[in-house]
Amino acid sequence: MLQTAFYFGHTIRMHTHQHTADYEAGRNQMLPNTPRRAVYAGSFDPPTLGHLWMIRQAQSMFDELIVAIGINPDKRSTYTVAERQDMLCDITKMFPNVRTDVFENRFLVHYAREVDAGFIVRGIRSASDYEYERSMRHINSDLAPEISTVFLMPPREIAEVSSTMVKGLVGPEGWTETIHRYVPQAVYEKILAEHQHEN
Repeated sequence: MLQTAFYFGHTIRMHTHQHTADYEAGRNQMLPNTPRRAVYAGSFDPPTLGHLWMIRQAQSMFDELIVAIGINPDKRSTYTVAERQDMLCDITKMFPNVRTDVFENRFLVHYAREVDAGFIVRGIRSASDYEYERSMRHINSDLAPEISTVFLMPPREIAEVSSTMVKGLVGPEGWTETIHRYVPQAVYEKILAEHQHEN
């Protein structure tokens, strides 16, 4: 299956069935002794199989991937920051080049600069996602032109999976079997434990 990442300024064509990737190198990639570090940010409330797919793909493309929880004080979260970070640590422990972090009250591109990341990774699930992320890419370029944006397109079977969707499925009869399809095992167990505690 051909999966395409739109890397602004250049193009990355990922052929997962051949386990190869063709890179037109950006600034960090052209310097052989410079680690290529990327940031993948989100609320991860909770992490889903869509998030895990993004992490798996991104960590294979870069020397280091920072999975960062962005805290929005105006957005009510179901899980605490500590709980979300624990879940992320559980589902990424098989990737030695992945670490988790938290940032608050600053633009993602400024956070990326603070951690010396040359790339921001974003997922594109729909045409509306693309339009929004393209606009954000232009803003990010104005704020930090040295940081590039990489767009990854998840496969169709998980393209519509989101944290909001998963939380909306909790409750009705048969919900446990249903959400099991959309979240990693460690997250599934956390959701079950949380629901049992509430009841």
